[in-house]
Amino acid sequence: MNTRRLFLNHCMQGGGLVLLGPLLSACGGGGENSDVAIAPTLPPTAASWLMPDEGAQHKATWMAFIADEAIWGRSLQGPVQDALARIANAIVQYEPVNMLVRQQDLALAKQKLGSKVRLIVQDLDDLWLRDTGPVFVSNQQGERAGVNFNFNGWGKKQVFSKDSQVAAVVTGQAGVRMLSTKLVLEGGGIEVDGKGTAIITESCVLNANRNPGLTKAACEAELKTLLGIRKVIWLPGIAGKDITDGHTDFYARFTKPGVVVCGLETDPNSFEYAVTQQHLAILRAATDADNQPLQVNVLGGPRQTRPQYAGKDFAAGYINFYVANGAVFIPEFGDAKADEAVRLQMKALFPSRVIVQINIDPIAAGGGGIHCTTQQEPA
Repeated sequence: MNTRRLFLNHCMQGGGLVLLGPLLSACGGGGENSDVAIAPTLPPTAASWLMPDEGAQHKATWMAFIADEAIWGRSLQGPVQDALARIANAIVQYEPVNMLVRQQDLALAKQKLGSKVRLIVQDLDDLWLRDTGPVFVSNQQGERAGVNFNFNGWGKKQVFSKDSQVAAVVTGQAGVRMLSTKLVLEGGGIEVDGKGTAIITESCVLNANRNPGLTKAACEAELKTLLGIRKVIWLPGIAGKDITDGHTDFYARFTKPGVVVCGLETDPNSFEYAVTQQHLAILRAATDADNQPLQVNVLGGPRQTRPQYAGKDFAAGYINFYVANGAVFIPEFGDAKADEAVRLQMKALFPSRVIVQINIDPIAAGGGGIHCTTQQEPA
């Protein structure tokens, strides 16, 4: 199976990397909502910007409808588009969904997506809006803004000239200011509680392929200004094993301030076994920005998955869930016992929300999950 990561190897060996193009080039043309406004880029100020918790009220969810054959392969292209449609059609029952779509995919998107999903024509490289989109913030004056974290293809591992424009386009479409920074990171690499605490993997944000020479202190100072972060809990992660270099959202997530779910690999033969044990120990010993201990819950994975899309890159974990207005969206992998156990666990953690399980196997085959495909716009 020609999965996303196998293609990356071929791409890099063949010199197929496209370097960063102009950030504010022409964006989209023709089709639905194609009159794209680009928000002015402004430096952040000490205006008390804060990244809300994902569980805070949303104005909308942003996604992208694309599965380029060059990246995903012909066998996965259609199934990935179907899985994206399942996710979007489920979320739009609870909150608005804005879907970026290439002009050549517009007719297909209209077929697969419900009429309530808003389509916005925009050229794209790939589907991971969690990483390419802006990180939305707000301040005490009621202003909202989007932080452009300078997406560079996860350290120049994949073509990104089109995806490097997505943060600016989404910010403009949302009608908010765009905050600039020299930091290079992705939304999947940072998890916040909305009260000043963040969980970040060193393997991603402190990686020389994003931020050469960056110290923890310098990173924390910048994130304090941009996102209102008062304390970072650093997890080591693992660099070089996947395209993201170990994003936080496959390791640990806040379910609310003070409460964390932590992924745990139980197979001693897995390269993730030791690092997830280390992460669990760090989180159990950690305190939040208000010096309060965390309540840490272990979120296991399925023992078996459906064979159709099984492979070494299959992301068989429940922790890449997405919290929307009134609902939590989690994957199901065909392991009836494990799927039901995690549904009950998530219901206990989110008692006021509906737990919605979705078959995302084709996306998991490319190493991603529901959270990776979405980006929340706070109300």
